Amino acid sequence: MKSKKITLSAIFIAFGIILPMIFHTINLAGQIFLPMHIPVLIAGFLLGPYCGALIGIITPILSSVMTGMPPLVPMMPIMAFELCAYGFLTGFIFNKTEKIYISLIGAMIGGRLFAVVGAYLVSITVAPKVSPLMFVFGNISMAIPGMLIQLIFIPMLIKYLYKNPEIKKVLI
Repeated sequence: MKSKKITLSAIFIAFGIILPMIFHTINLAGQIFLPMHIPVLIAGFLLGPYCGALIGIITPILSSVMTGMPPLVPMMPIMAFELCAYGFLTGFIFNKTEKIYISLIGAMIGGRLFAVVGAYLVSITVAPKVSPLMFVFGNISMAIPGMLIQLIFIPMLIKYLYKNPEIKKVLI
């Protein structure tokens, strides 16, 4: 892996830890605005599927250990599955199609499906009282503002970064 990708990966992981800390100062704002998802999704677009997946796995683990958010059980493993899928699928679909919205929506759907797998694994191992489908899909209505922010903000940012040759040269 190039040193530029390693450095950018570390920056995205740091944003993935810091943004939720800021949002969690307001009660439940993290569950509404999904701040950890944003750096992972952007990383998938800019760094590709493998870096995106690694960032998606590492960010919730480090955040859980360093800040207690998300809680180690049951949320952290579920979020690690979900964010891994977000980072991987965003990069993978974007590399194949070069369509920002298709990549973003595909990753958002795929990430939720991966979260179901993560919730199922958590329910059969460390937290048997977790209902995988209710746990993952029960919070979707609360997360709609965060999804809308992702669908508005991320495409604008990615278009800007890809159109600006100076920034594109540094990032990509």
